[in-house]
Parts: sequence; C-alpha cells; structure tokens
Amino acid sequence: MNHLAVWGGIAAVVIASTVGDVLQSRAMKEIGNPGLVRQSHGIVGVIRRVVTNARFMIGLAFMAVGFFCLLVTLSWGEVSIVGPASASLTFLANALVAHIYLKENVDRRRWMAALCVAGGVALLAR
Repeated sequence: MNHLAVWGGIAAVVIASTVGDVLQSRAMKEIGNPGLVRQSHGIVGVIRRVVTNARFMIGLAFMAVGFFCLLVTLSWGEVSIVGPASASLTFLANALVAHIYLKENVDRRRWMAALCVAGGVALLAR
C-alpha cells in the first residue's frame, strides 16, 4: 500500500481516537466520580449513568472506529510506523483539543512534550 493511504489511515485513527477521548472525558465529568456514584446509587446506578450518557456512548463509538481504523492501517503499513505515529499524534491532538474544547490548562511542559513527539513522528515519516 502506498504512503498516502497509510498516512490517511493514521489520520483517521488520530481523529476518531481524539474525538472519542474528548467526548468520554466530558461525559465522565458529567457522570461524576464512579466511586461516589456507587456509594449513593450502587453499581447499577453507575452503569445506568454511563450507558444513558449520550456523550459517553458516542465517544465509545468513535473509539471503536479508531480501533478498527488502526487494524486496517496496520494491514497496509509497517507496525513500526503505524503504531508510534498513531499513538504520538493522538497525544498531540488530545492536548490541542483538550485545551480548546475542554478548556484544560495545558502547561508549557506538556506543549514541549507534544512538540518533541511531533518531531519524532516527522523523523518516522522519512
């Protein structure tokens, strides 16, 4: 398979995984601490809150799409490129989207780490 298809697959993994991570993070903030919810509503209450939260379920679907995109992309390219590139670019995308959408404080140290990761991916890209 050509490089464009492999990098397109990596992009699909990154986008789907990032959307899934961010939606699930937002959902868990809405649901609350599962331990505290369990204390007041039991394990059934925790499960009910999770499976009835639309953001959580949509995030789960995006994570599943990301996983299947990863499987397909691994069939096209070498694991030594697909694995690190998809994981590290997802790390970078998560930091960016967490800052913009979730309004998280991403400090300078995290941005520097993300830039180092991006540099590593650039080295892999040849």
